[in-house]
Amino acid sequence: MSRSIKFVGLAVVATAGFSIQLQAQATKINTDPDAEFKQAKDLYFRGQYSLAYPIFKTLNYSAPYHNSNIPETRAVEAKFYTLSCSLMLNQASAEEPAKEFIHFEHSTPLVEMLSYQLAEYYFRKENFQEALNYYKSAGTANLSNEETAKLQFHQGYCLFTMQKFEEAEPLFNAIRQMPSNPNYIDANYYYGFIEFYKKDYDAALSSLQIVKDNPSYNKIVPYYIAEIYYFQDQKSKALRYAEQSISEGGQYYETELKQLAGHIYFEQGAYSKALPYLEAYITKSAKVKREDLYELSYCYYQDKQWNKAIEGLKELGGKEDSLAQNSMYLLGDAYLHTGDKSSARNAFLFCSLNSSNKSQKAISTFNYAKLSYELGYQDVALSELKKFITDYPGSPYNQEAKELLVSVLSNANNYKEALAMISSLGGTQSEVVQRAYPRILYGRAVELINDQNIDQASAMINKIFNLPYSEKEVQPAYFWKGELAYRSQNYSGAIDALNKYLLNPVNYGEVNETDANYTLGYAYLRSEDYNKALNAFRKVATTANSGSTNVQKDAYLRTADCYFMQKNYSQASTIYDDIIKQNLPSADYAYYQKAVIAGAYGRVADKVAYLQAFDQQYGNSSLAAEANLQMASAYMASENFSKAVAPLQKVLNSNQEALKPDAYLNLGVTYFNMGNNQQSLESFQQLIKRYPNAEQSNDAISYVRNIFVNEHQPEKYLAFMQQNGKQVSYSEQDSLSYMSAFKAYGDEQFDAAINGFQSYLNSFPEGGHNIDAAYYLAGLYNQRKDVNNALKYYQVVAAKAPNNFAEDAALQAARLYYFEKKDYASATTYYQQLKDIATSQENKLESMRGLLRCQYKTEQWAAAEANAQDLLNQKGIADDDRQISNTIIAKNLQQQGDLDGATEAYKKVYALGKSEYAAEARYRVAEILTDQNKYKDAEKAAFDVINKSGSYDYWITKSYILLGDIYFKENDLFNAEATLKSVVDNASDSTLAKEAQTKLDQVLAQKKKKSRVE
Repeated sequence: MSRSIKFVGLAVVATAGFSIQLQAQATKINTDPDAEFKQAKDLYFRGQYSLAYPIFKTLNYSAPYHNSNIPETRAVEAKFYTLSCSLMLNQASAEEPAKEFIHFEHSTPLVEMLSYQLAEYYFRKENFQEALNYYKSAGTANLSNEETAKLQFHQGYCLFTMQKFEEAEPLFNAIRQMPSNPNYIDANYYYGFIEFYKKDYDAALSSLQIVKDNPSYNKIVPYYIAEIYYFQDQKSKALRYAEQSISEGGQYYETELKQLAGHIYFEQGAYSKALPYLEAYITKSAKVKREDLYELSYCYYQDKQWNKAIEGLKELGGKEDSLAQNSMYLLGDAYLHTGDKSSARNAFLFCSLNSSNKSQKAISTFNYAKLSYELGYQDVALSELKKFITDYPGSPYNQEAKELLVSVLSNANNYKEALAMISSLGGTQSEVVQRAYPRILYGRAVELINDQNIDQASAMINKIFNLPYSEKEVQPAYFWKGELAYRSQNYSGAIDALNKYLLNPVNYGEVNETDANYTLGYAYLRSEDYNKALNAFRKVATTANSGSTNVQKDAYLRTADCYFMQKNYSQASTIYDDIIKQNLPSADYAYYQKAVIAGAYGRVADKVAYLQAFDQQYGNSSLAAEANLQMASAYMASENFSKAVAPLQKVLNSNQEALKPDAYLNLGVTYFNMGNNQQSLESFQQLIKRYPNAEQSNDAISYVRNIFVNEHQPEKYLAFMQQNGKQVSYSEQDSLSYMSAFKAYGDEQFDAAINGFQSYLNSFPEGGHNIDAAYYLAGLYNQRKDVNNALKYYQVVAAKAPNNFAEDAALQAARLYYFEKKDYASATTYYQQLKDIATSQENKLESMRGLLRCQYKTEQWAAAEANAQDLLNQKGIADDDRQISNTIIAKNLQQQGDLDGATEAYKKVYALGKSEYAAEARYRVAEILTDQNKYKDAEKAAFDVINKSGSYDYWITKSYILLGDIYFKENDLFNAEATLKSVVDNASDSTLAKEAQTKLDQVLAQKKKKSRVE
């Protein structure tokens, strides 16, 4: 045991007691020239320095002794006495004159005696180095025995004070052996201390025993004597002596004596007896050694005073020695006794990182993993349990660890990591793992669906059907298999899977019978099996009103469409009329369908009337341009060409680019039939100029030819064709080349098709089929995952919109840029184009989704909010649409400082299910609560992220860092350190690890500042 060495210095009090009363000087009639000198000298030797000093000073500085027979040396002697008196009176003004006297005078006795006086002067001033210098000059030849003894002792004391113990030792040793020496007691004390320092405990004890009863030392030396007994392994004797001294009271080192007594009791295992002594010592000490704090904390631990034990033990980490490890081990157990599993977990973490005691390291590793599991740190529990099983195969806890690992896998929200763990286990899976595997696969598949990773999700869903113990997951898996097949336009696959689900429907998260029938209805509708589609939609809704869900309203509408497609116009009309009457969201579409039905019955006038009414009532509808086009077609069919002009002009003035080629063509035909050839030519010319690659442009050519031929102006036809970049035989030439490639495509000879389409495009860059060729070529490259070439040709098609393929080309280009290239700026361009030209609700929704996701990726929160609100108002949106929309709304509110509004929006996000958006939303709520100084709520929210966002490592790691911040703000430095250190050691993201290290450094600095440990 290493113990500190302390001593109490000699109280040096050098005050010259004297009377200021001056004796009368000798009268001038005194004829003895030595009288004043003798008088002053007499006063000097009687110690009356204050009386002698003015006389000597007068003699010293008077004129030469003309009338005296005093020798010249007498003046030197008088000067000596003057300086000596001045030093005795502690006059600083004497220092320099005294030094000059010593250096320049030749009277050795006087020089040595004044050196002694100057040394004593410095000694009294505690200038021990100067005192030593002049003690050496003084010698002892001209000193009295008393002065010699004093010189030796003072010289020793100076050396002692300057910790030059080797030089001081012989001086004290000489004095301590002379009982008659006035410094006998003091010398024994200092000699004893030096021997104690040198660990010569027998010699030290011998001297200290001499002084132990002296009033000056009897309250000081008991501590040293007790220490000596301890170091001599006479611990019982040391304890008795220490306790006896404490009981006597008034001990200068009472605190240290209690430390010693407590330590001895601790070594004896008498913790209850050690506790009060150690407690008293620690309480009265500003700084203590780690060992002392450990002993007190251990006594508290043994006495089951858990909270007091915790306060001490948690200051003892941060080192790599056995004391730190054992402290953390005990701390973990103490926290468990208080029910604080979270702090216990952190204590065992620190212990597990220390290799001093292999057994404690192993047990702590297991406890850390087990507590991580119990507290919901599923990701940590997974990795730590697997590591423990690998590192400690022979541990008695190994079997329990395996059982815990299985439980973690079974209950994990961290499906991604769980799958990786199962994959890494290898060999034959245990029954427990087999039971967990289907649930984990299913959970990960749903996450991938929400993240729009359809291919991987499908692969995982398909695995479930062949697994044992998958009874609970099979039916939900059929639901998602059907949904994914539908999204991939595999309608037969969707029908098969959804029907299997509906044989035994279950509600399981987002899985429900209503949505299954809804998707099934659409799959049948796309497959043109209208009767089965009708049955499916009717299971969703047989009627609807303003209070119905969007799915129910849309299903009700689709029942009418099914009746319509089956030519049951009466039943279809009844439903359309009901929708119109209630003014449901699809009332414009229903009204439009009424016009179509009238046309199907051959009631052209009624059809026109409906379309005219539609134009007036639903002029802002997205179907308005289509209605006008149909109205014009009806007029043209009844050869009422003049009335067709106005609705066609409305189409041309609309923003429906896809309909304009038909409108220009029909307008040209209308003018042609009206005999207005000039306006007809202008319409056809606009068509060919604006949409040279549209099929309608080729159709227009025959009309143009007829006009010029009828007018006997063939040369103008040739000029017209040349002016518009058309050769007379152009279409005939390019058709043969195109059809050759298309036939290969139809025969699934895809290599030949690629070569054929490329050859066609190279030979006919402005050919009539170049859009078709580019589109099919893009699709072939897309199938082969040749992203760059696929994009090249999709862009060609999209750039020539409107055309029959522009909509899908824009969609595919947007998808490739977003998912494959991660080029969100380019993806934005094509999603925006898709939004502008989309004719189906599905593509319109996807364009809005894509735009929103691009803005999300580029953090354009303010600009994205309007799009988010727009998407939320659309019918048929999915939960992931609602999640990203509310995420963007929340981020914008948070950026604007509306924290309460942001919190509500974030809560809407994670209420919709698990996804990366949900993980971030939970984190942002915790972040906001921290900013609002609601630390307990913030801590709970951060744990929610960790427990419920298993597959999203980034947000879990961010939450750990946030927890470190929260603990730091709450002044819980122990848990702050543990949490941040865990991130630094384990984070896979180097940026987050660096952030955690910066915060950890702040915690450690504060911990050092507040610690009681030396």
